[in-house]
Parts: sequence; C-alpha cells; structure tokens
Amino acid sequence: MDLAVPSPEPPSTQHSPENGRAPHSAANEPGLRRHRLVVSSTYEAEPIGPGRYGPPQVVKAERTAVVGRPDQDHISTSYIERQNLTMQMSMRRFTRLTNAFSKKVENLRVAVALHFAHYNFVRLHRTLRMTPAMTAGVSDRMWSIEELVEQTSR
Repeated sequence: MDLAVPSPEPPSTQHSPENGRAPHSAANEPGLRRHRLVVSSTYEAEPIGPGRYGPPQVVKAERTAVVGRPDQDHISTSYIERQNLTMQMSMRRFTRLTNAFSKKVENLRVAVALHFAHYNFVRLHRTLRMTPAMTAGVSDRMWSIEELVEQTSR
C-alpha cells in the first residue's frame, strides 16, 4: 500500500521512482513536505480444511521509504484507510453497485477535486476545531460554499 505521511523533514527534490517524473510542483512549495512510503504485508497461508473462515493473520509488515524520509512514528495504514473511507462515504460513485458513477473521466476528476476542496477549505473538522487548510497555514479562515464555487468557476 502506497502512503503519503506527514514529517518534519523538508520536501524531497528527487524523482519519483514509481513513474520516473519529478514530484508535482505543489509538493515543492515552501512549507509543504512530501514523503512517500510503501507498506508491504505478508499473510499466513490459508488453513486447509473446514473450521475457519475469515481473514488471514498478518505475519510481517515491512515499511520502505520511496521518496523523502518519513517519520517512523507516523507510518500507518490507518491514515490512508480513513481517507479512503471518508472519500467513499462522501462520494457514492466510489462504492459498488451505485447509479452515481461517472461516465467520463473528466467528470470523475472534477468530482474528486470538489470533494477535496470542500474537505480542506469549507468543512469544519471536530478534532481540529478548524479546517485542514487552516491547520496547514494555507488559509486563515473557513471558506463558505459560495467562495468555493467562485474559486472553482474561474
């Protein structure tokens, strides 16, 4: 599983090994950090015979830094799994057996961009008591829906 995690280290200027291209330009902006790692899990062999039905036990999990130097204390699949669940619950087009799918890739791209813009700039997060954009210092206030629509219609 490929994860992006927070870390106090400066952004990496290396090329990304997974695609051979330089990291996205936003990742190189001052104050933003980019680190990428891979968590590989090894599972026990499935038991043979009747009696057990369920997920196999994890035998080993290896964490490998791909870009930058991620903080070992923040390496966890919980962050990305929570983000995936939030995205699925907010946009039904990512769940199975739904009629809210995107027929065009461009429509999907716009829907995902609007979700993350709303999530980061408009939505108040209870644990943070502010928006993620305010926490990161990208914005000094919560945006209204009207401001989001105005910014995205330019």
